Amino acid sequence: MARAAVAVAVICAGWSLVGSVSAFAASLPSAPQLPERSLSSPPCSTATARSALLKGVRTATVAVHGSPFGVATAAAGQWAFAVVNNDIDVLRTGRSLAPTLVRKIPIPGYAEGLTVSPNGRYLLAAVGSGAVVIDVARAERGVAGAVLGTLSAPGGNGAAGSAIEAAVSPDGQFAFVTLEYADKAAVFNLGQALRGGFGKSRYVGSIPLGVADVGLAVSPNGRWLYATSEVKADGKLNSPGTLTVINLRRAETKPASSVVATVDAGCQPVRVITSAGGSEVWVTARASDDLLCFSAARLISDPKRALVAIVRVGEAPVGLAAVRGGSLIVVADSNRFGAKGASANLEVVNVAAALSGRPAVVGHIASGLFPREMTLLRNGTLLVSNFLSGQLEAVDVATIPAR
Repeated sequence: MARAAVAVAVICAGWSLVGSVSAFAASLPSAPQLPERSLSSPPCSTATARSALLKGVRTATVAVHGSPFGVATAAAGQWAFAVVNNDIDVLRTGRSLAPTLVRKIPIPGYAEGLTVSPNGRYLLAAVGSGAVVIDVARAERGVAGAVLGTLSAPGGNGAAGSAIEAAVSPDGQFAFVTLEYADKAAVFNLGQALRGGFGKSRYVGSIPLGVADVGLAVSPNGRWLYATSEVKADGKLNSPGTLTVINLRRAETKPASSVVATVDAGCQPVRVITSAGGSEVWVTARASDDLLCFSAARLISDPKRALVAIVRVGEAPVGLAAVRGGSLIVVADSNRFGAKGASANLEVVNVAAALSGRPAVVGHIASGLFPREMTLLRNGTLLVSNFLSGQLEAVDVATIPAR
């Protein structure tokens, strides 16, 4: 199915820094109370939220040569990374709002999603039928040998060669990659690849998903892997998209039987994140222009009642990030298909209002064309990839109003 035909935005709220949550948990606000209500998955819609431009929000941009896709940063350090076509752009953060482009690292293939391993040592860029693995320290220093190797699933050409997002287990031993056109997520033994070389034996197997699977997120406790698919596995026209819950440990050994639950998640869900405590799972539904919140506990115990909040946002939402201690979610209204009368921007959503059923859209921040992915830097800056503008946008989170 063509990428333009089935587009999904999957989003998760909260900052889920797997492996380092305990270090800063005491500084986080208490988790909001999830409502008792349960909601029905929203249908496809062209209606969007109207919001005012938020004044006083500081932003800055840095130009890159190409179309930036994935962005990532390690939990420690002063560096950020962006996928730009066949390169990894290495950027240094400093006193200025926008980071400085320091160098480019060529990688084999056109990459898309980007993630950093929980220990901060490795960068994984989704490419081909798997992921390119980069040594973070070498990339930062600019020394040779930063690209360590490539994880590849069998049948790298055709549908299998459609890697789009990557995630790593909390212990750093396994990597998971959604293969968008193969309708599955590939599982790799990353630890063995790093110790003994990158070969075919590092492929463990695949997790069955729906049509056009995209987003991935690991729960803070490391037990669950969440994945979004733009259309149900039956592939029927106008079928809702899905959010799939996967037993992460089982996926490491028996991925084909690791799916625990699958629920409807709006029209064409594409990205997913979790709250820092893991109680909330947030998804962006691109073709229903919604931000959805699921109860993580109910996804396991009572999946049909797991959807607890729906917030109408702007046109074709894709990436998202939780900021200000998880009290706000910033959503990338991509307008990737150029809807008449719509524009791309960054929508700001108040989490407490969303969970209580009150109007939750705070307003929007101006962006470049097709804002796609986001990462929160150590200095509190939100870095956004504006795919069609050839730029990265930095947003000073401290200047975003809460309501």
